[in-house]
Amino acid sequence: MKIDNFSQTLKDYAKDIRLNLGSVLTPEGAPGLTANQIYGIAYSCALHTRDAELIDAIKTDGASIIGDAEVNAAKIATTLMAMNNVYYRSIHLAENENLSKLPARLRMNGIAQPGIEKVDFELYCLAVSAIAGCGMCIKSHIAQAQKASITVEGIQSTIRIASVIQAAATAHAVN
Repeated sequence: MKIDNFSQTLKDYAKDIRLNLGSVLTPEGAPGLTANQIYGIAYSCALHTRDAELIDAIKTDGASIIGDAEVNAAKIATTLMAMNNVYYRSIHLAENENLSKLPARLRMNGIAQPGIEKVDFELYCLAVSAIAGCGMCIKSHIAQAQKASITVEGIQSTIRIASVIQAAATAHAVN
């Protein structure tokens, strides 16, 4: 597996990250999620980190699990959340009632038609928003995931995958 090779490039200070990376990308290590959801979430997060080797490792290992539709949806989620997380986090942190009442006036058509199951797309968005730290987006995507019957464990698994992918990219960058 290519992700195993990637993990082995991480130095000893990132031993915990190596172990977690091997765990969270499995159904046993990500309760409440399907293998398809796990790899779609991981791919979205890897895209967000911009670490080419990590992106390639996850895409390669997930090739038999996620298809072109999930890859495209991950790209949609990642790019839209790059915009939305900055906008909504800023609106939230500004704590300005008048500012928060204004319409965003940002195109987000990809959210309505991501090309995959809506709940899976919400999980991709949740994971990227967790990395970006946008509380408003995190709350919104959790609410949508719960409406679609994703368990609390599935939501936690999504956030755990995001945290480990981000940490793996960071450890790789500081090698």
